[in-house]
Amino acid sequence: MKEPGVSTPATTSRAVQFESFGGPEALSIREVPVPQAGSGQIRVRVTAAGLNPMDWIMTSDAETAARFGLSLPCGFGTDYAGAVDQVGTGVTKFAVGDRVFGGALSRAVADYVVVDVVQTSAVRGEAYRTPEGVDDRTAATLAIAGRTAAAALAVVKPGPGDTVLIGGAGGGVGVIAVQLARLAGARVIGTGSATSADALSTLGAEPVTYGAGLIDRVRALAPSGITAAMDLHGTDTAQVARELGVPDERITTIAAQIDGITPANGASAAPSAVEEIAGHVAAGRLRVPIAASYPVEQIRAAVELQAGRHVHGKVVINL
Repeated sequence: MKEPGVSTPATTSRAVQFESFGGPEALSIREVPVPQAGSGQIRVRVTAAGLNPMDWIMTSDAETAARFGLSLPCGFGTDYAGAVDQVGTGVTKFAVGDRVFGGALSRAVADYVVVDVVQTSAVRGEAYRTPEGVDDRTAATLAIAGRTAAAALAVVKPGPGDTVLIGGAGGGVGVIAVQLARLAGARVIGTGSATSADALSTLGAEPVTYGAGLIDRVRALAPSGITAAMDLHGTDTAQVARELGVPDERITTIAAQIDGITPANGASAAPSAVEEIAGHVAAGRLRVPIAASYPVEQIRAAVELQAGRHVHGKVVINL
């Protein structure tokens, strides 16, 4: 018989899953067994999960999912933040109660996530301590976008005296890349919609509207030319940079490949990149705009908004 006042640990929890690959309409909230931390692992009670384009791209169909090692039933989302609530044997870096954030490939939008802190990888997951002064919603936006932005900067190496053109500057990666380039001392011109101009200016970029005529608008803003470019949306910005005389080695892309131009891959970012970005946030040198936050029950609406690629900043799920 259960003693009065003694709670029984939950045996099931919520997780957003696909039972068939597809768009937001295929997402459902399921009751699943509460995962247990094994040797070298921690279990995190997730409070927030940040969305990224890769989340819905890699689960859009079975062939794409297979390239990422995903099979059905499949979870959703990669960026998470929360607190450690179980520690497996052999773990000394973290303790129950520690606030953490990081990535867990296609399983972050759930009440609990288990990550391996001894042998970290995209599949096994990763965890970092959340600095004081950084809330969980912000921490949940940093892993994927921060690593990708850092990788892009590592390719073009902006610094004082540079004028950098950043395409897709208002997106999740763009808002971080703009600020990192500014912290490096560069002047930044950022492409976006007309409605994003004020938001980009607030981040330190000089806004320019994307689309037809972009090269003329960039010339008007920078008559002396640009010296580097990061295309964080497609290929248009990279092509404009080439036409303006920027050498290929100082141009990078993240969503497309162009012969002669080195793409930026978040997996190749410096190991310290995410923690350094979190440190900038904690110190007030960098901020991540939260475009919208949704309860997990509205996961489909949140993904539809994020997949539209017109939000200024990040979309976050609250759990």
